[in-house]
Amino acid sequence: MAAAAAAAVGRRLCILRLPAQPRARGYRAALCTQLTQPLLVQDLPAPRLQPRQVRVRVHYSGLNFADILACQGLYQEKHAPPFTPGMEFSGTVMETGENVSAVKEGHRVIGVTGISAMAEECVVDEKALWQIPDNVSSEDAAVLPVAYGTAWLALHHRAHLQPRETVLVTAGAGATGLAIIDLAVNVFQAKVIAAAGSDPKCQLVLANGASHAVNYSQNSLREQVTALTGGRGVDVAIEAVGGDIFKAVLQSLAWEGRIVVMGFAGGKIPSIPANLLLLKNVSAMGVYWSRYQQEDFPLFSSAMSSLLQYGREGKIHPHIGAVFKLEEVNEAFNHVLQRKSTGKVIISMK
Repeated sequence: MAAAAAAAVGRRLCILRLPAQPRARGYRAALCTQLTQPLLVQDLPAPRLQPRQVRVRVHYSGLNFADILACQGLYQEKHAPPFTPGMEFSGTVMETGENVSAVKEGHRVIGVTGISAMAEECVVDEKALWQIPDNVSSEDAAVLPVAYGTAWLALHHRAHLQPRETVLVTAGAGATGLAIIDLAVNVFQAKVIAAAGSDPKCQLVLANGASHAVNYSQNSLREQVTALTGGRGVDVAIEAVGGDIFKAVLQSLAWEGRIVVMGFAGGKIPSIPANLLLLKNVSAMGVYWSRYQQEDFPLFSSAMSSLLQYGREGKIHPHIGAVFKLEEVNEAFNHVLQRKSTGKVIISMK
């Protein structure tokens, strides 16, 4: 009996001496497993880092209409399910791969990626990260890449906005519309006429710095802009609605005015009456934020750095309209689809 007991103890000791098997570390992410269907929140295994890659613990991910289109299979850049949507995020560096010098563990950063940002962790190349100044919150920082990046490129690089010029922006109460108002007024010292589709949205754009608000669901946009500018028209127009609104905006430009197309929220892609370009020597152009990352990265990076500097200096004030938890990602998508959102909608991983 004693021998048998001793043998049993020995076997237990042997078992205790075996090295513990490492548990695979994972993280939660929103997954589009089938186009046009609700997203699922699932656990995913953490991938190994490659050289120059950085693993970031995501704090907030910005929700963009492009994310919704991608999950419906309607975005220009197609993604095959399963995939995690999300183009921008703020967070803290968890781990760096070989040959990473731009950021270190513990740094707060904003990052850009074609997909995969709506997750607790995100792995990106180091050059797609920019360090957040100490006095800028992670919430505000998450708003900067897409909305403010698009606004900066539209106003500064495409339209070459000058001080004291007048800007007309449509969809003024949206994330990019409010970013355009913020930058035009507080950075470029311009005057803004903001157009929106309801009286509450008009009140919001006025509260955020627009000199005038136009409700284009009730009155003629062209007539109101003509009256507000004394018949002269606006120097720059940033247009995001399309359809008949685009034509009204085009007709509202001053001599040698510039119109920048940044989207078609109304669902109708307009045709440009070329005679209107001719009569006033008007310039028409587009702005496509993510393409700059591929075609002119130095300019793209300059935009990010400039925006963070504006934040450090207290010049800009991002407007966050709603915050949803990761588990509420489908509610967040519906919030945007039902046109309930104003300003930026962000997803919290905390």
